[in-house]
Amino acid sequence: MKTFLLSRFTAALACASFLVPAFVSSAKNPAPEAVELRSELDRPLLPSGGTERAVIRVSLDGIRLPRPQTRPPVNLALVIDRSGSMGGDKIEKAKAAAIEAVRRLSPDDVFSLVAYNNEVETLVPSRCVGNGAGLEAAIQSILAGGGTALYGEVTQGAAELRKYTEDRRYVHRLILLSDGLANVGPSSPQDLARLGSSLIQEGISVTTIGVGLDFNEDLMTQLAQKSDGNTYFVASSRDLVGIFNAELGDVLNIVARSVVLTLEFPEGVRPLAFVGREGTIRGQGAEFTLNQLYGGQEKFALIEVEIASAAAGTEREVARARLTFEDAVAGRAVTVKAAGAVRYTASEKEAVKAANRSVQVDYARNVTAMIKDDVVILVDAQRKEEAARQFLARNRELEKMATTYGNAEVKSVVSANVAEAERIARDGLDNAARKTYRAENAQVKSQQAVGSASSK
Repeated sequence: MKTFLLSRFTAALACASFLVPAFVSSAKNPAPEAVELRSELDRPLLPSGGTERAVIRVSLDGIRLPRPQTRPPVNLALVIDRSGSMGGDKIEKAKAAAIEAVRRLSPDDVFSLVAYNNEVETLVPSRCVGNGAGLEAAIQSILAGGGTALYGEVTQGAAELRKYTEDRRYVHRLILLSDGLANVGPSSPQDLARLGSSLIQEGISVTTIGVGLDFNEDLMTQLAQKSDGNTYFVASSRDLVGIFNAELGDVLNIVARSVVLTLEFPEGVRPLAFVGREGTIRGQGAEFTLNQLYGGQEKFALIEVEIASAAAGTEREVARARLTFEDAVAGRAVTVKAAGAVRYTASEKEAVKAANRSVQVDYARNVTAMIKDDVVILVDAQRKEEAARQFLARNRELEKMATTYGNAEVKSVVSANVAEAERIARDGLDNAARKTYRAENAQVKSQQAVGSASSK
């Protein structure tokens, strides 16, 4: 078939005539920053007289772009499993989803298509979409058969993306779809985690979509999490078009990239741990990073801290947050700052009444996701009764929170956890439940509202 051979230099020039100028606000009416930063505590009012633990939620709110044409161009690679197990309806639905995705791209966007079984083949080398000629035909040409060389396909898809990574205008995303176990080349979750970690350093995020019940959810989840991408478990191939549309809707609405949040804690406040999200704590500082943030999206970090006692009526600063990112539309570096503080009271009742129940709910959901990840490990080791006991033991902390603060939403999480622990003690985790656990836990811990398709 015909291919398009472009060097990095010529590839960068190929789309130049299609590029849309970035939106520039007027001096009289400056646009808000692309990301708003907020800092909140689960207990903004603490009882005086003793050391207390609290949870800080630092939220990053992506602002919707003023109009669609202001978005930066996208460099998208679709990596599709065409092994024998993808035959029939699966491959047809995958092709339909891919075609729908291409139709939503603009002429100045870049697209590449890689398909794999025992071998990896680039069906569409990285090129500008232009009028889309030939792209749909290339997608329709995919036929299923053979094994699953997943690692090699992701590597090849990344190689296509690299033709444009030196151009700072582009947003880089790889979408991987597979229904099978990786049985050709590197095939462990650790291998794919390392690959994801290396790709994020190049600004490349990988979204993984697992179809059916035969793929390795640990492998797919690690690849997505380490590269700051999303992960989905799709029980039925009929859901693929919806998943592709949701994912591309995010990619086409990126407002910030190279996002770094740093936190400084004053004397009297000791950072203990990030809850759910991966982050780094060094002394009195903490940090986490994101590759990209979408317009209309909120992401956040939860950090548990220990706060020293103080007299009633006094106020203490607990954290200073500093957010740096590149405005994806204007192409400029931005810094935003926020701070959080607590006050002390002699009234326990007053402290309970002032609690931020929304932060408590986020905390409960992330703790539950962490518990469930440990449950998977124990059930895999044929220790389902121990898994259930640990689930219930750690759930008691959340039950105490729900009762103390009268938090109905946390109580709902607690009740669901009790029922789930009882089910695990009785039945363990079957293949579908395990995949649902991994996908849903990853979604919760990414602290982004993107529901799993497994329940559709």
